[in-house]
Amino acid sequence: MPPTTEQACFEAGIKFGSLYHQFAGTPVSPDSTRSLETAMAEAIENQPFCESVAVAIDDDRVADAIDHDNGYTELTGSLMTVEMRIAYEGVTARTRMEMEDGYPLMKLVAVAEAGE
Repeated sequence: MPPTTEQACFEAGIKFGSLYHQFAGTPVSPDSTRSLETAMAEAIENQPFCESVAVAIDDDRVADAIDHDNGYTELTGSLMTVEMRIAYEGVTARTRMEMEDGYPLMKLVAVAEAGE
């Protein structure tokens, strides 16, 4: 991989690490999923080279994870899907985090240079 491509992929990894470790454990309920999705996306989009972030928290999974009378659970990777687009010096890295074999796997979906 050329250095610019490597840097774009590195930047994507930084964004995922920040998103996951900043928000894991946040209290979430079916009533607060949309506002938490927005807050997460907008926070990560502030970072350099981040073009877009889409967070989708699954309301049914959140409801199923609530195991006490307080009406909320803690956010984990199993409750959400995340897509990001990172652009660094003409290289765009598209990424996704989704459940795969019981694990919230973060992966590169595509890496392309401008014009491809």
